[in-house]
This record gives sequence, structure tokens and C-alpha cells, in this order.
Amino acid sequence: MQARENLVQSATKSAADALIPQASDKQKWWQQVTEYSLILIFGVMFITMSLTVDHFFSIENMLGLALSISQIGMVACTMMFCLASRDFDLSIGSTVAFAGVLCAMVLNATDNTFIAIAAAVAAGAVIGFVNGAVIAYLRINALITTLATMEIVRGLGFIASHGQAVGVSSDTFIALGNLTMGGVSLPIWVTLLCFVAFGVLLNKTVYGRNTLAIGGNPEASRLAGINVERTRVYIFLIQGAVTALAGVILASRITSGQPNAAQGFELNVISACVLGGVSLLGGRATISGVVIGVLIMGTVENVMNLLNIDAFYQYLVRGAILLAAVLLDQLKNRGARD
Repeated sequence: MQARENLVQSATKSAADALIPQASDKQKWWQQVTEYSLILIFGVMFITMSLTVDHFFSIENMLGLALSISQIGMVACTMMFCLASRDFDLSIGSTVAFAGVLCAMVLNATDNTFIAIAAAVAAGAVIGFVNGAVIAYLRINALITTLATMEIVRGLGFIASHGQAVGVSSDTFIALGNLTMGGVSLPIWVTLLCFVAFGVLLNKTVYGRNTLAIGGNPEASRLAGINVERTRVYIFLIQGAVTALAGVILASRITSGQPNAAQGFELNVISACVLGGVSLLGGRATISGVVIGVLIMGTVENVMNLLNIDAFYQYLVRGAILLAAVLLDQLKNRGARD
């Protein structure tokens, strides 16, 4: 009898072991499909555009494309952390505008480029800290919090500038936006640096692992000893500082601080992140996916401009891309659950 029971247990265990690799193989197959599908889509799209759209694959257009997505790319790196932790920030467009206005005003008052940039970045960090503290400690929804700060910060920009653009006369500051190294503009180099730095931060540091853990399960992360509230504040603080830096670079490029700049900027950034595989439910993000998402968004807009497509239709296309990104995110979540 004992021998029979042992035989049954052995057979049951063998059957279970046989089933486990099948489930694992299915999951691995789905992960490979979702991981490389975006790269394949972008590759096919890029080759098609290069063959069918005049001047698309020219060096001038490639550099112009990289420059046009530089601000979105910078901020997408930090928005990736917000989304991965189950939060998001709708105030980034207003922060870009306010940082540009503040930088221009401080620069005109002090004639010191370093002080002006430092003041703008510090202001962005304060905005991010307020967002993070309200969301983390007061437990107010990120949608309501960042929607409120979006209006407040935009209003501060209009009040400070009296509703007008703040011109900049400093040649040093203006040169920053036009500075090139190796034939590549400074904003592009800054964006590449952000991709590398935040990629390392996500994959190689405790901060990055904690962010993904919080997004996956905040309560389990808290029980595991992670200071969830403090981590969320850090995420938004860094978000605000990097967004302000993007605003400074934009002000340098257009030689003025514009209080109405970057309207709709937050939707473009969130679309690029979600399109790049960052889950709206938190817990999943890759820097490579964000890079591809930013490139897809920028390439589509660049091609529409080359084809002289009316701006009204471009709104439809951007909305369709956002919807497609959300649907893709839902399909990935279903695949992961299955």
C-alpha cells in the first residue's frame, strides 16, 4: 500500500512538473512578443517612411527629429517612474512654461545664467515636492492633485509675466539652445544623458526596484520595509526638477519665457510612455520601451509635418495613438495574467 501511494505521488509530481514548463514557456513566449513587437513596429514604420516620404531620411531631418523630441524624451524618463509607481503628473506642461518664464525673469534681473537656471530647476523641484507630499502623505488622488497644480502653476506663470512673453537678451543663455557638439545639438545630448542615467537608475539601483515594487503592490512594499511615501515624494521631486530643466532648454531655444508654452505637453509624454510599455497599473517599465515610444510619437508628427497634413487632423492622429497605447497596455496586462 505504501509503495502504491509513493507511486501515485511520484506520478502526480511528474505530471505537475510537466505542466509547469508549459506555462512557463507560454509566459516566456508572450513576454518575447510584447518585448520585441514595439521595436519591430517602429522598424517597419521607419523603413516605410524612409522609402515613401521625401527628405525623411536626410541628415537634416533626422537631427531635426531628434531635436523636436528632446523635451518629450527628457520628461518621459521621469514620467516613467511616476507611472511605474501607479501615479502620474498632469502639471508638467505648466511646469515647463513656468520654469521658462522664471528663468528669463531671473536672468534679466541678475544677468547670471547659472543663477537663472538654478532658480528655475529649484522651482520645478519645489512643485514636484508639493505634488509628491500631497499625494503621498495627504492621500489625495494624483489626478486631482496634479490637475490643481497644473492650473496653479500655469496661473503663476501668467501672473509673473503679466500674460506676455519674457524676452531674453543674454547671448550666453541663447547659445545654450543652439550649442552643438559633434554636429549634435546640446538638447539632444542632454536627452541621451537622461536616457542613460534614468535607465541605470531604474535597473541598477534600489530606488528603481522600490519604484517598481510600489507600483506592483504598495501594501506589500510597505510591509517589506520600503518607505512608500518618501519614495513617492522623491519620484515627483525629480520629475519636477527634470521638467523645469526641459523648460529652461525650451526658453533658450525660443529666446524667451512663454507662459502659454507646452500646452498639451503632458498628454504627449504620457502617450509616449504608455506606448513604450509603461503600465498604467504600475509595476512595469523599461527605458528601452520609453525610448521607442518617444521615437514613434516624434516620427509620426515629423512625417505629418513633412506631408503638410493639417494641424486639425494631427490632433486626431495623436488621440488615436494615445487610445492605441492604452489598448496595448490592456492587452499586455491580460497576457501577463493569463
